[in-house]
Amino acid sequence: MVREAQTELCALRSEGFVPIPGKTRSRGRYMSPPPASAPRGRAACPNQELKDLKKANVLHIDVRERWEIERDGKIPASINIPLNELVEALQMSPADFKEQYNQKMPAKSDHVVFSCFAGTRSRQALSFAASLGFSRVQHYAGGLEDWAKHESPEKK
Repeated sequence: MVREAQTELCALRSEGFVPIPGKTRSRGRYMSPPPASAPRGRAACPNQELKDLKKANVLHIDVRERWEIERDGKIPASINIPLNELVEALQMSPADFKEQYNQKMPAKSDHVVFSCFAGTRSRQALSFAASLGFSRVQHYAGGLEDWAKHESPEKK
């Protein structure tokens, strides 16, 4: 039963439906379609899909502020690019990106997953990246808050 509900939730998210914060019901969240003008990315399914994606060749970008990473830790193997730096970072030259973030610059066709604390900023990051032409972007809707329920955050 729980597996079926998770599968249904994943399917809704893959169609661009996203949870409405604070509008919970007994076994999930009310779902609402994004505005028609919003770039169509695919929201990542909860924890297990992120764990599976991290085994593949996926760049995971945490868009929280640096002080939040220091205070709360991070999801292992993620890199930190604060949301207010993201648009500029995704338009850098590959050499500048590597120097600034110690990571290979993602190509517009690379698989990129964004996360934050609870999913709001990562959804904005998804929208920014999609508007810049990145075609395989997702966001981890539960963020570090959800990750910490299942795993231990990596302390810096």
